[in-house]
Amino acid sequence: MELLRTDSNHKDFIALVKLLDSDLAIRDGEDHAFYAQFNKIDMLKHVVIAYNNAIPVSCGAIKPFDTTSVEVKRMYTAEQSRGQGLASIVLSELEQWAKELDYTSCVLETGMQQPEAIALYHKNGYELIPNYGQYANVENSRCFKKHII
Repeated sequence: MELLRTDSNHKDFIALVKLLDSDLAIRDGEDHAFYAQFNKIDMLKHVVIAYNNAIPVSCGAIKPFDTTSVEVKRMYTAEQSRGQGLASIVLSELEQWAKELDYTSCVLETGMQQPEAIALYHKNGYELIPNYGQYANVENSRCFKKHII
């Protein structure tokens, strides 16, 4: 497996995000439009793509959240590649990149319709926090935080 650090203009990231959005449209149902407005990818400067035999199979991104934290965005692993720990590898690389950029924590939001994501974040040391920002009063959202330094 190979990891690539890039930005949101990379064609493989765009292709994986299209698969992610298709999956989320089904999972989120009528709530999808609400969440989609916060998941634009046109300005993400820190993207990680995982390749298996030169095929893009997993991705994630970080963006500044505040002066000490980044927000983890657009985490996805292709269906045929799940269960191999790829998302944890991508997440770890994103955390390392955040450290290199002098951030001390990562925050993220995921939905209750994504139990695999919730399990991933728990497994990787993320703790449930009160919903932040636009997710503050959204019952279907779960927000997490991890200190990385």
